[in-house]
Amino acid sequence: MEVPGLAHNLTSPLSPCEGMIKDLSLDAIQLRDGNKSQDGSISEMEELPVPQSIKISNITCDSFKICWDMEARSKERITHYFIDLNKKENKNSNKFKHKDVPTKLVAKAVPLPMTVRGHWFLSPRTEYTVAVQTASKQADGDYTVSEWSEIVEFCTADYSMVHLNQLLEKAEVIAGRMLPFSVFYRNQNKEYFDHARDMQDNRMLPSVKDNSGSHGSPISGKLEGIFFSCNTEFNTGKPPQDSPYGRLRFEVQADALFNPDTNLYFGDFYCMYTAYHYVILVLAPKGSPGDDFCKQRLPALDITDNRFLTCKQDDAAGLLFHHAQDVILEVIYTDPVNLASGSVAEISGHQLMSLSTVNAKKDPSCKACNISVGR
Repeated sequence: MEVPGLAHNLTSPLSPCEGMIKDLSLDAIQLRDGNKSQDGSISEMEELPVPQSIKISNITCDSFKICWDMEARSKERITHYFIDLNKKENKNSNKFKHKDVPTKLVAKAVPLPMTVRGHWFLSPRTEYTVAVQTASKQADGDYTVSEWSEIVEFCTADYSMVHLNQLLEKAEVIAGRMLPFSVFYRNQNKEYFDHARDMQDNRMLPSVKDNSGSHGSPISGKLEGIFFSCNTEFNTGKPPQDSPYGRLRFEVQADALFNPDTNLYFGDFYCMYTAYHYVILVLAPKGSPGDDFCKQRLPALDITDNRFLTCKQDDAAGLLFHHAQDVILEVIYTDPVNLASGSVAEISGHQLMSLSTVNAKKDPSCKACNISVGR
């Protein structure tokens, strides 16, 4: 489902002050206890205008613009806005986990719309509720406040290209030297391959990527593809014989999926509370639907010169392929793959389920693979 760009209940036209944008910087926003009115430091409510028709726009993964309409009465007395921002209740959330602390923002009464930004209280792809009060600060430091506005909902966006390039730079730091490889491989159970033969015309078909990796990744739950691996063991130069995904392995020559007619994109960089780091790459045949999807959302990589996965033409040997040694590559191929293009055989090692990355959650405390936006 596409992330919405506006609040759910936008019913009025944009304010005429839309062009007078005031960026509410981190210094201008302060956390504040939202229950002050109960202990006497905020005076009883007086006739200040109540914000109407709240409008949320220009939503990113860690910021949004907010604007509203107000009656003219007592408007000149307004000195501050109180913004009540909360993560929307999730009925499926872990009831034993600490609840998120509601965020009360206090901002000076600047021209609207204003930008609210801050990665410590906004996360990507997260639903929030917001309500607003107008307030007038008194000489004694107390506040006169209006009634709360209606509550509106909005959802923050995915990582932008800027954020993904920051992740890309971090991944490049630890990618390590390049090792040669010759095949892509995919492990699954017998039922998977039987289904591909009997029900899918002998083809493996793309499916929607799960929610593993960074919470703000624009490919999670959206991009359709088939996961492959290409990492090799340092001592043998061959794929490892263990896998968390199944005892049957499909192998295909690298040039069948990766060649000059393929575009390569950086998708994500993450870890799962372990020393291992994962880089998600996308291989998309040029001009394919997967290629069109990635062009708008992911950093493109030069297939002959990058730190993760390369394909280079050699006059004598043909195409040569290399992968990064110090990260585990998860390669998503966006088109169907016919089983006849490769071979299926049983691995000699073990099925190590503990190494599975299916719906794996990223470690938000890792300094190597996190950036300064919502995780």
